Amino acid sequence: MDYRLMKRAMVNAIVRMGEKNRFSKGIFGWVGFRTYWMPCEISDRVAGQSKWSFWKLFKYAIDGIINFSQIPLSIASWLGILCTVISFIMVVFVAVRKMIFGDPVAGWASLVCIVMFIGGIQLFCMGIMGQYLSRVYLEVKNRPIYLVGDSNIPDVK
Repeated sequence: MDYRLMKRAMVNAIVRMGEKNRFSKGIFGWVGFRTYWMPCEISDRVAGQSKWSFWKLFKYAIDGIINFSQIPLSIASWLGILCTVISFIMVVFVAVRKMIFGDPVAGWASLVCIVMFIGGIQLFCMGIMGQYLSRVYLEVKNRPIYLVGDSNIPDVK
């Protein structure tokens, strides 16, 4: 259940946003007007079923994360750095083990290290490119930098 009453100033601020792909729940919070949550009791449906399945709700949540967060891109960058560092440590371990103990490395360990190193570099680079693209995306949305709720300054013409 989701109902809203909005003052005209909030409606005007939302309408002024020229976004085509709108995540309404995020936009309502982003415009920053005062919100009052009114408690209510939710009763069972009298007839019918909800059209929202688990997967539709999951897709809606992912849409909200993509539209209002750059954290997944940062996670990709940091995960790429982590994979690269771990693979470098693994290469050092395999080399030291070969030099000290003379263990014949069958090749799988060095191959895993190389694949993980290259994968980590790729993930890191993809995270950086994603950060750039997300900043371009935010600029293209053309959201206002800030919204002024009420000002007592007279209009200067």
